[in-house]
Amino acid sequence: MTINNKDIYLNCNTTTRIVEVGGLTKLQLIDKMQQQNILVNELGKKLFAADTFTTSIHPYVLKTVELSVSDLGLPGGGVLTEIYRRANQLGLELCPLELGPYLRLGYLDQPEGFLDSQQQNQAPNGSITVASKILIENDNFPKGFYLRRINGELWLRGYVCDDQHVWDPNDRFIFVKQD
Repeated sequence: MTINNKDIYLNCNTTTRIVEVGGLTKLQLIDKMQQQNILVNELGKKLFAADTFTTSIHPYVLKTVELSVSDLGLPGGGVLTEIYRRANQLGLELCPLELGPYLRLGYLDQPEGFLDSQQQNQAPNGSITVASKILIENDNFPKGFYLRRINGELWLRGYVCDDQHVWDPNDRFIFVKQD
């Protein structure tokens, strides 16, 4: 029996977005986020400061899909390499790191997350992780960005994890979808 892998997530609870990316420097992105009262944690600031995080001079458009780890066909969760490999098998691609700030600027009505039920070493409730190439292979350097709204405040946050961290089946990721 042959299964078309690209159809697996089509019947799941996914959200697609069209996002215009590029055209601003890192400093201009930071300024725009400050104007929108978007907060950035220390790990997010560390990503912005990295020389390996670059932005495109020219604007371009990306189609993204947001889905859970379980929607990728990993009902028991998975480590980042498994999640990224599975997404690739389904025809999804990693996002450029610069998508995180642009997505945050465009997604101002993100639902509220919950503070009281978050456990340590897990993605926060209500967060969406932007699946992107890891800039530096170091467990103490941020792997990428995630979006979160907590107590009415919008956040673009960096996160760290090691290659053994198992993401929960309900954790949500954003990938680039090619047509």
